[in-house]
Amino acid sequence: MPAWFEWKGEELLLSLRIQPRARRDEITGPHGGVLKVRITAPPVDGKANAHLLRYLARTFDVNRAQIEMVSGQTGRDKRVRIRSPGQLPESAAIQREPKDRT
Repeated sequence: MPAWFEWKGEELLLSLRIQPRARRDEITGPHGGVLKVRITAPPVDGKANAHLLRYLARTFDVNRAQIEMVSGQTGRDKRVRIRSPGQLPESAAIQREPKDRT
């Protein structure tokens, strides 16, 4: 399994590298052991974190309350938990974990 995502039941844990002040919001794809995400917000007073979580909510088709920043509140490298994502964007290269057939 790639290093930038991990499934724990219905929860998806993502390792992200954020590029603030980008031209547009986008997931650029895997980059080393992380998923690179560009966002337009500046890294000031928590604006980038709030913007990132709203963007991920739209992108993964969940309510904002279903996303939690686990670590990295003050840096560019972050860990984010998404509960029951409604969709998986192609650019993220994430596969659903196979269900046990026991």
